[in-house]
Amino acid sequence: MSVTTYTVTGMTCGHCVSSVKEEVGEVPGVTGVEVDLESGRVEVTGDSPDDAAVRAAIEEAGYAVAG
Repeated sequence: MSVTTYTVTGMTCGHCVSSVKEEVGEVPGVTGVEVDLESGRVEVTGDSPDDAAVRAAIEEAGYAVAG
């Protein structure tokens, strides 16, 4: 089990958080997603989920990954 933290830009409300959680939660290997709206931190827990797939899911939700 690993935890990877991403910084996501563009989230402004609870709906944003829900969108990110839903999209990232569908990535194979992801078992949990925690989002902090104020800091933009997204912690992804799972069995080695593909980093590119997680980033693509965040972009699919309409947001950008910083860095």
